[in-house]
Amino acid sequence: MTSIYLIIVCFLLALAVVDLFVGVSNDAVNFLNSAVGAKAAGFRTVLVVASAGVLVGALMSAGMMDVARHGIMQPQNFTFAQVMTVFLAVMVTDVIILDVFNSLGLPTSTTVSLVFELLGGTFVLALFRLGDDASLSLGDLINSEKALSVIIAIFVSVGIAFVFGLLVQWLARLVFTFRYKSHVRLFGPLFGGVALTCLCYFIFIKGLGGSPFISAEAKAWIAAKTPLLMLVALVATTLLSALLQLLRVDIFRVVILFGTFALAMAFAGNDLVNFIGVPLAGLDSFSDWQAHGAPDANGYMMSVLQTSAQSPFLFLLLAGIIMIVSMATSKKAQHVVKTSVDLSRQDEGDQMFGSSRAARSLVRMTRDSGAACARFVPKCVARWVDSRFADAEAELPAGAAFDMVRAAINLVLSALLIVIGTNYKLPLSTTYVTFMVAMGTSLADRAWSRESAVFRVTGVISVIGGWLITAAVSFIACAVVAALMHLLGVPAMVAFMVLVVVLLVRSQRSFRKKAAAEQSDSTYRVMMRTSDPQLVWTMLQQHVQRTQSYVLRFAKRQFDGTVEGLATENIRLLRTVRNELSEEQEQLKRYRKKEFLALRKVPQNVALERNTWFHLGQNANQQFIYCLKRMMEPVKEHVDNNFTPLLPQHLENFEPIKRQIDDLMQAAEAIVSTGAYATYQITLDRAESCKNQLSRLRKDFIDQMQREQDDQRYRAALVYLNLLQESQELLSILRHQLRAAKRFLQEA
Repeated sequence: MTSIYLIIVCFLLALAVVDLFVGVSNDAVNFLNSAVGAKAAGFRTVLVVASAGVLVGALMSAGMMDVARHGIMQPQNFTFAQVMTVFLAVMVTDVIILDVFNSLGLPTSTTVSLVFELLGGTFVLALFRLGDDASLSLGDLINSEKALSVIIAIFVSVGIAFVFGLLVQWLARLVFTFRYKSHVRLFGPLFGGVALTCLCYFIFIKGLGGSPFISAEAKAWIAAKTPLLMLVALVATTLLSALLQLLRVDIFRVVILFGTFALAMAFAGNDLVNFIGVPLAGLDSFSDWQAHGAPDANGYMMSVLQTSAQSPFLFLLLAGIIMIVSMATSKKAQHVVKTSVDLSRQDEGDQMFGSSRAARSLVRMTRDSGAACARFVPKCVARWVDSRFADAEAELPAGAAFDMVRAAINLVLSALLIVIGTNYKLPLSTTYVTFMVAMGTSLADRAWSRESAVFRVTGVISVIGGWLITAAVSFIACAVVAALMHLLGVPAMVAFMVLVVVLLVRSQRSFRKKAAAEQSDSTYRVMMRTSDPQLVWTMLQQHVQRTQSYVLRFAKRQFDGTVEGLATENIRLLRTVRNELSEEQEQLKRYRKKEFLALRKVPQNVALERNTWFHLGQNANQQFIYCLKRMMEPVKEHVDNNFTPLLPQHLENFEPIKRQIDDLMQAAEAIVSTGAYATYQITLDRAESCKNQLSRLRKDFIDQMQREQDDQRYRAALVYLNLLQESQELLSILRHQLRAAKRFLQEA
């Protein structure tokens, strides 16, 4: 029996390492996106600052480990076997839930998952304990008061984060406006002093004051001298901010980098328990059980977990190093644009979410309420406030999603809220605190215009809905897994461990495939966040050029796949063609919207001159897909139903035409991608000649159909006729695309 529990402990520790890599690569954006989104520093600089914060936070996080030990359960009333069942069920469920939610693209939170998994596993084991011992009550088995405070803290923090983000950002914008550089001389030192003092208080006084590595005498001295230390910090940081301003150092940049350190530190201190808290609690349980001679696992009670965690320094250090390595090497942390940045950016851009009835109702109600309140505000006051929120004057670095004022507020507020929760040993959801602060500050900045508000509100509702779904699913799933392990014993435990390994391997393969397929569109983001119309025009041409050249390559590949699928009766190939056409159609819709929004930012005289050719090219992109779908659908239906195949002579007659079409598509793609139009007219003439050949071939085939007496081949004949007609249409679209590309992309 000892060996199976040793295997379970090793498995829990292995999952802890995996959780650290997966969790940090997913959550690192919470403390990176403000600095990166505002272009406060280079990515490497931000990464170094965040890494230092993560390492310090990890070393100070030992107190949070108590949540996994006795924050939810009353371990003294559970046996060693039951505690290990709960811990294994929590880790197994966590991996399964993350896999399912990632596959469905739904938002989730490691903090919410951990709390509700612990609650679900403990609850179902508590029911079994009540059946075994009638003298116990549910309160003897579940730390209901602490569990309720944790749940309330997570839920309330979402609302508090949004409201405080809204109010503080509104006041900050009122003071600094969007032309903050002209107001920073007067208010900058005071802002820097207050912001840095707040961070110093909650991190270095509250954080270090609660650290297990600080002596009791030092903690007592810090507690007694807190007011004096705060006054000294305020004076010192204000003077430092003034000095930095005299040296022409951007105070907001300093606050953002310090805030990044603070938020990374708060993240590590708060969220490390989500990744290693349960495995370390399992290790302590196993060590205590073995130290007492490995008695009956179903009779040995786990009073040891009532004590506070004494997490080994080496474990915390290794956890911090793993988090840093994951953050530095993760593709997600470096390249994926996260939901909070997309929903809080200052520009309109492309919307990640659609419209929902709830969002439309909320936007309408808010607009009506705002209009009603505006009647009681003096017009002179309203005009003055509007002048402070003139975002057309926003001073944004090239490619920035928002300015440094908002980035600083995002970081300072998020860090304060999370560190407050950490100091009270309440595991707040870092993801949702940072997300809701960002939503509040973006709303205060009037980034939610009437054109985008309903989509962004839908996004917020989706994220909050994901939190509720995560809570319910985590509770139920862990309860079921724990019940199965308890009832079926070792075979169920082994089966779930094998399942987790399979899911992890599958998830990794799926992520690599998805990462390869979805490249971030950095050109578009820079276009939407720059104020230089000429730069936007240059980048828009590059974006359109890449899109059109890719569509030409894509159309050739799908045309070849359709013809090959018909010739070889390969239904799998035809299904692949169908799926890829549908995916590309959706992608082109998104690109069309992106490029149209960018066209509005180019110089007006250029837009008026080129917009006809822009829309003709966009239409040609879509027409390629429609044409290939019309070509493919009858072919797929014919092959899928195993109808009579085409005669070899028909395919032989079409083969020279197919080669010509392939050559023309390659030539057109080369012209568009290189911008060399020397062979432009020759390619158009060749396409027209090929169309004429197709017309003659089609006429000859129709005449042949009229003379045919074999009714068995009429379906194959119609499919072949459709192939000829759509091939001719494909060449017409190619000619339109070439003309549009030349007029839109070639310099005047």
